[in-house]
Formats: sequence, C-alpha cells, structure tokens
Amino acid sequence: MECSRIMHQRPSVTSLCQSKRLDISVVIPVYKAEGCLHELYRRLVESLDALQLTFEIIMVEDCGGDSSWNIIQELAAQDDRLRGFKLSRNFGQHNAITAGLDQARGDWVVIMDCDIQDKPEDIGRLIGKTREGYDVVIARNIIRRHSWLKQVTAKAFYKVFSWFAGYHYEDGVRSFRIMSRDAVNALKSMREQMRSIGPLGMWIGFSSAYMDIELEPRYAGRSSYNMRRLLSLAFNNIVAFSDKPLRISISVGFTMAGCAFAYGLYTVIRAMIHDIPVPGWTSLITSLYFIGGLILANLGVVGVYIGKTFDETKGRPLYLIARRTTSDGLGGPVPLYPMQEKSL
Repeated sequence: MECSRIMHQRPSVTSLCQSKRLDISVVIPVYKAEGCLHELYRRLVESLDALQLTFEIIMVEDCGGDSSWNIIQELAAQDDRLRGFKLSRNFGQHNAITAGLDQARGDWVVIMDCDIQDKPEDIGRLIGKTREGYDVVIARNIIRRHSWLKQVTAKAFYKVFSWFAGYHYEDGVRSFRIMSRDAVNALKSMREQMRSIGPLGMWIGFSSAYMDIELEPRYAGRSSYNMRRLLSLAFNNIVAFSDKPLRISISVGFTMAGCAFAYGLYTVIRAMIHDIPVPGWTSLITSLYFIGGLILANLGVVGVYIGKTFDETKGRPLYLIARRTTSDGLGGPVPLYPMQEKSL
C-alpha cells in the first residue's frame, strides 16, 4: 500500500513508509529571512512531530544577501531532516520553489513562505482536507487587516487579472498549499521560464480545494513585493497563460478600421451632397497620432510575446544550485536541472 494511502487512513508512521520514502516534504523559499528562520524551524518541527509522520524540511535560499544561508547551515547541522540549498544568484520566489520541488522526496509536498504568516500549525488542517480525496489543497486568507481602499482595489485587481489571464484567481489565495506526489510530478514536468506556482498548479487540473485560514502578522522584516513587482508578476502571468492581449489588439484594430471607414464614407457623401468642405488638418493630425500610438502599443504587445518565446527557446535551466547542506547524507552532486547533473 502506498504511503499516501496510509497517511489518509491514519497519521501513524509505518516501517513500509520509512523504507521507501518520506510522508511529507515542506518546501520553503527563503529570501531575507534571517529574523524568521529559527522560529519557523522550531514551530515546523513541533507541528510535524505532532502529526507522527516522517518528514523533511527543504529551505532554498534565493541569494537575499543576509545571513539566512548561515542559519540554514546551522539548523541543518543540528537536524538532518532539514536540507538546505543555496542558489547561485537570485532567480525569484517561484524558481526557488521549483528547486525545492525538484529535491522533495515526500509523498505529499507542502509549499509555504518563510515569514511565518503561513502558520506551521495549519499543515495538519491541510492534510485533513486531503482525506476528502483532493490532490491539491490551497490556503485562502479570510481575514483582511488592510484599509478598505486596499481591499476594494485588491478585489478589482483580481477580477481584472482573472479576466485577462483566462482563469479564475481567488482573492486571498496563498502559495501555502499541499500537493500529492502525482500533482508535484505534473508540476515539475513544466519547465517554462515564466513561472508562477499558483497558475501552473491550476493548469495541471488535479482535483483541488480551498481551505480558509487566518494569516499571522509577519514575524520579522517586511515583504519584498512592492506594487511595481506585483504588477510585473501579474503582467508576466497574463502573457504566460493567455493570448487575450493579442486578441484585444486585433479587435481594437478592426474596430478602429471600421470606424475610420464609416467616418470617411460619411465625409465624402456629405461633401458631395451638401457641398460641405472636408475638415482641416487638426482632426487629421490628431487621428494620425492616435492611430500611430495604438499601432506602437500593439507592436509592443506582439514584441513582448516574441521576446518571451525567445527566452523559452534558449532552454536555460530554471535555477542553478551553488551550495547545499551536507547533513542529508546523500552525497554526490546536486542535480541542477532534470536529466542534467553538474557539481559546482
């Protein structure tokens, strides 16, 4: 019987699971989190030990420039259930998550942030929800601590983003989730450069459910996502998962062409029948600038898609691992990319 089946039946550890693989892997991208890691580790171990399941904690340090990697090495030296990986440069949160997923050995994989807003104690609730037959259970924040203006703009943003991206994106959805081994393997098979774990997790189509949680205040530090980075992430997701901007460009072009033809026909008929002179240069120049601007904008949209396609054709790895902790006892080189191994 598979470990996942055993976990669904009872939370005890069996020798069969121990001899094959782990029950739970917890993947955590780490960026500028030196003030959080000790407390995060303590609460994770307490929560996972209470579940009586074999587990590992995978922390992927994304070159934040602080002492996070030193802390990960310190914790890994004390507990061989913690495995640490340091990327060669900052590849971004979702690439760091991908690196962790590639290394995870558990039958079920939990993804969570390092700021402890995602409570380790909620992992048990996520596991409980999987017993209803879901392959993916996603945490959704139900408590808002922001101003009413930010809440309204956030809801409007998610509605517009969902329309552009072509799939329904729930307001308050977190990276915090649990995924079955089948779902993780499906997610790992997609290696495109423009990565966002949320949309990719929805695209694979495995049975999923939401679980409402209440976020804790950030334990230390502050979010690295400002408005500019959030908008950039949203734009990349739209380009990666939808061709709707291109379709809109086509619609706008045909609409303007139709309006211009109708107005030109109206002007000619009016001049012929009523002997009214054609309007002067002001309207002509204004129209030319307006149409020229739209053409440049449409070319820009097309250029973005071509540029992203060019990035994909390069076939570069999604991340490079520069260092790892040695406490896992595996030895040998770290796989930097599927089907490719290289020791740095």
